Amino acid sequence: MPPSTGDHPALHEALAAEDHRTAAGRVLSVLDVFDQDHLELTLSEISRRADLTLSTAHRLVGELRDWGALERTTEGRYAVGLRVLELGTLEPQMLQLRDVAPAYLADLQSAVKANVHLSVRDGHDVVYVESLQRHSGAHVLSRLGGRWPLHTTATGMVLLASAPAAVRQEVLASPLKRYTDHTITDPDTLRRMLAEVQRTGVAVLRETITLGTFAVGVPVRGPSDRVVAALSVTLKIDGSLTVHQVLPALNATARALSRALGTATPGTSPSRPLGPSVRPFAV
Repeated sequence: MPPSTGDHPALHEALAAEDHRTAAGRVLSVLDVFDQDHLELTLSEISRRADLTLSTAHRLVGELRDWGALERTTEGRYAVGLRVLELGTLEPQMLQLRDVAPAYLADLQSAVKANVHLSVRDGHDVVYVESLQRHSGAHVLSRLGGRWPLHTTATGMVLLASAPAAVRQEVLASPLKRYTDHTITDPDTLRRMLAEVQRTGVAVLRETITLGTFAVGVPVRGPSDRVVAALSVTLKIDGSLTVHQVLPALNATARALSRALGTATPGTSPSRPLGPSVRPFAV
């Protein structure tokens, strides 16, 4: 017999929400509760965030864990499993990027002695498809498969600047989440900075997610000269390297990677002089 929900409005709402979802929709709702701010969750948290009854969440989490989509930590919490990441790497564009990019990123990291990231856009987020961390480099909250809102990272700004106008407008019209006092949360400021990124081909952000760091990002192009990814380096603000010092190696790597991906005009669009809106510190 189904449970009575007369005295339990929260349960009633959860059951009502389940009524219109397919089995696949319920499974996807479990995976969808994980994000950069919720990397590990308890069963109760998954149930609440997915709008599922605890018994349904328990059953789906168990099936996803058996398949490898979820993993259970030693503390009894759940996290996204490697099987999901493996599936993501099978996307055609991702396959090509991850096939040709590692050697170029390793050379770049060797040249600039810094953390290196390769990212793609997924909706209003930026997702790291390659991330090379340097032991002595800037401490950053980035990892392979990690995602952040587009307005918070240098690669995200590059990808947002090159995205369709409708996507930019959606981001500008949505709440801009703040992570530090330096995160861009004013739409007018973001609009001006995106225009500067479009003009220069370079995005520079300072302490927007992690204090004490700055990041420089440039586009990576594919067939038809379309921006398919963005490449960045992250450095310590109090370190010895400046934007102007890392930009030549960063641009050269992006052009070489673009050639490998089949861009029609790999030698064009060099970075233009940086304007004050992308120069938040001495370069």
